[in-house]
Amino acid sequence: MSQSAPPPPQPQPQSHPQPQPQPADGNPFAQQQAPSPYAAQPGAVPPPPAPPAPPRGNVAVGLAAAVVAAVAAAALYGVVIGLTKHEIGWAAVGVGFVIGLAAGRLGGRNPMLAVVSTVLALGSVYLGQLVGEAMIGADQLDVSFSELFFQHFGVVQDAWKEESDPLTFLFFAIAGWAAFSGAKKAAA
Repeated sequence: MSQSAPPPPQPQPQSHPQPQPQPADGNPFAQQQAPSPYAAQPGAVPPPPAPPAPPRGNVAVGLAAAVVAAVAAAALYGVVIGLTKHEIGWAAVGVGFVIGLAAGRLGGRNPMLAVVSTVLALGSVYLGQLVGEAMIGADQLDVSFSELFFQHFGVVQDAWKEESDPLTFLFFAIAGWAAFSGAKKAAA
């Protein structure tokens, strides 16, 4: 009896997957769409559009904001001096920084804003010191603040000149530095 040998195994044709075309940048996931986490609902109202960005880089708006901040800071600084009967260095830093911040945030990176902020800070500290001097003088003279400040402004300035010392001018320098650096940092 003879047995026949089994036929040799025939190679099976292998199916090679067809390579998919790749994007030019080599990222195979670049053309896939991310699935939406929420399915669209019938009758749904789309969300409102995002609010517009605040104006930035407008020098005129930055200058106006700095002037408003300077007047408000001068009044507040003057009230602090009038109530405490002392000049406070940290308040002068705050005056300068608020002015510089307002100018830089709304005005942008214009270098003129830092210089103008410094000048406004000096004027604001001076005006605040005059308001404080008038508040102290009004208490001592038993007159109203508005009468002393508006009708006898020369007397208030003379009193400020007599009481100013090197520390007074240091507060000017501190406020100017804070305004300049605040405007630069806020615009960055």
